[in-house]
Amino acid sequence: MAAVGTTADYVTAGPPPPPPPAEPMPEAHLTNGQVDEPHKTSPDSDQGTPSSFRLRFCTVCASNQNRSMEAHLQLSAARFPVVSFGTGSLVRLPGPSITQPNVYAFNTTSYDSMFTELESKDPRLYRANGLLNMLERNRGVKWGPERWQDWKVGVPRLDHQQDKGSVGVEGGIVDVVITCEERCWDAVIDDLLSRGSPLNRPVHIINVDIKDNHEEALIGGKAVLDLANVLNEAAWEERSSRGANGWDQGAGASRASFDERVPEILGQWQERWPLLPALWTLGWF
Repeated sequence: MAAVGTTADYVTAGPPPPPPPAEPMPEAHLTNGQVDEPHKTSPDSDQGTPSSFRLRFCTVCASNQNRSMEAHLQLSAARFPVVSFGTGSLVRLPGPSITQPNVYAFNTTSYDSMFTELESKDPRLYRANGLLNMLERNRGVKWGPERWQDWKVGVPRLDHQQDKGSVGVEGGIVDVVITCEERCWDAVIDDLLSRGSPLNRPVHIINVDIKDNHEEALIGGKAVLDLANVLNEAAWEERSSRGANGWDQGAGASRASFDERVPEILGQWQERWPLLPALWTLGWF
């Protein structure tokens, strides 16, 4: 902290020199409704800071409603490129009884239409059980639930430009898939095996076991964001020290070194989040 001058200082000192001209501020960019700090280097540069590089993520749960969407929201708020999916055959939401769920189709039903329908059916019930609040959050993130098995990996997502976190995943490729339940993890792995790895591109598949309720989804979203941050920092370190050549194709020395570090990083993360059991494997697009 600068010292405070005495009265004599102010009396005897001459007029202060004019301040130097301010450096021009770099242009800020608007992303998903937020002003982002401008990057000093491009994402493919070996220099800069971890914030100038972003891994691309995919979050997955059964219906692309609660856990995957909370994680999607938190990752996108932290400026990570992210997409999200569900692995079920249909979207199922609680109804007036356990035998009367609300059932919707993936890919063709919007969160907004679900919200409107449930609000017209029983606003008191669906506000009390949190469904209307959840759908209100979801419709601010993207248009509607998507099914993992219908995702065409590597095909540009040109009709998802309004989704939060869409910048960076326009090409339909991610580096890390995070599922929120072991059966979803199994479904993702089985689906990738059935596709036959046409792109020959590695992808880390991590399961973070999150209970399917609103409170646990919020905690799980914070844990997923913590994991994303440490993975991203490690990826940036490897790109900085070994170069970015081949990274975008899922190859090269930096990518191979990062892939080797992921199990250790996940183990360290697990010590911080012991109530969220994790699984990991390396799959292929």
